[in-house]
Formats: sequence, structure tokens, C-alpha cells
Amino acid sequence: MYDPSQSSEFSRNAQRLPNGPGNPYEPEVGEMPQNNLSQQDTDNINKTGTTIVGITTQDGVLMASDMRASLGGRVVSNKNVQKVEKIQENAALSISGSVGGAQSFIRTLKAESNLYEARRGERMSINALATMASNLLRGGPFFMVVPILGGVDEDGSHVYSLDPSGSSLADKYTAQGSGMPYALGTLENNYRDDLTMSEAEEIGAMAIQAASERDTASGNGIHLTKITEDNVEIVGHQDVDDLL
Repeated sequence: MYDPSQSSEFSRNAQRLPNGPGNPYEPEVGEMPQNNLSQQDTDNINKTGTTIVGITTQDGVLMASDMRASLGGRVVSNKNVQKVEKIQENAALSISGSVGGAQSFIRTLKAESNLYEARRGERMSINALATMASNLLRGGPFFMVVPILGGVDEDGSHVYSLDPSGSSLADKYTAQGSGMPYALGTLENNYRDDLTMSEAEEIGAMAIQAASERDTASGNGIHLTKITEDNVEIVGHQDVDDLL
């Protein structure tokens, strides 16, 4: 049987190794990167405990998010957090989880989207953008980020739930964050395939209000984001009742 360790080139290189040539079929694998965060450290990370929702409509995508950031869901650290950001002209990302991880993730996803458009002269499709986002979450250094991606392209309106393991799940409507169980009930009871954008705004506001009533990490107002094929419009409202 051929033994590559006996070849002249391999032998010359093997002489430089401190412990001999080893097995050429079994290269050593380095250690996985680790952080030194304790449980106490993670409890004190600034988190958007959060309720975020995404709804597809005939006119585009409606995303709604509350405005509260907290320390471990116990102390309100900020009452005016914008938890949604435009990624490209026809797509936006709403985030829950670690604030620092989310901010880093958004910057990276925006950069990848801009590079794609600069190189190819066209926007990334929403499906491709969701795939890119899930790949970044699975392989990147983004700490505890659980986002929703919404966008509109030539194939219609899209909403994707993403998570740190790299999954990407498309649906007609979805919710994430600590207030998700309360928001999903509202969406389940009120969603229709023929929703208009104005109807989705009211349902999104109802979902955020329902979560804010019971989830201590959600509240302090709402951002409504309307996404069409050519525009992302983000508007903040301090009083959810004004939208109902």
C-alpha cells in the first residue's frame, strides 16, 4: 500500500516537525473558540427582551417591535430602542437578544448586501439575503441574536425567522423574543391572506400591546416598519393605543 509519508517531498517536510511526521490522514483540528463569560456576565448583558413581529400583506411586509431594552429582563436600561434596521432598499431586519451582538450582525449583513449589489449591479433576493443571514449567524461571532428578516422582491412579500443555530424559516407571519407567545396568539387569530398594509399595522400594534401587557421585557412604545419593493419606512409611536 502506498504510504505518502515515504515520498521524498513529505519526508523533507516531516524532518522539520518536532514530533515526527504523524499520520497524514489525520490532521490535527484546532480548538473551537471559547469565551470566558460567566453566567453572571450573561445575566447582565444589555438585552432587548423584546417582542418583534413580521406580517406579509398584499402590499408588502409590516414589521412591528417594542422599544424596551433591559438587563436580563429585570431592569429597564433604555426606553427608546429602535429594534429594526433597513438592510437594503427592499428589506429590513428586526432583532431580539443581545444588543451588542445585534448591532454587529446588522453592520455585517449590510456590508455583505452592499458588496453583492456593487459587484452584480442588482439587489440580493430576499431568499438569498435570508440564506446569507442564517450563514452569518451559524458561523459568526454574533452573541445571542434572534432576528426576523422581512422584504419584498419580484417573487412577492417574505418574512423569515432566524436563530443563532443558523435556521431560516419562511412564513406568512411570525414573532420572536420574550413576548412571542402572546404576540403569536394575536397574529394567529387575526391574520388573513388578503390583508392590506393598514390592516397589518393594526394587527401588529395589537400583537405588541398584548405582549407588553404580560411580558416585563417588552413595552415603552412601538416601531412600525412598512417594507415595499422600493422603500423601507420606520415610524415610532410612544402610545400603542393611538394605533388601535
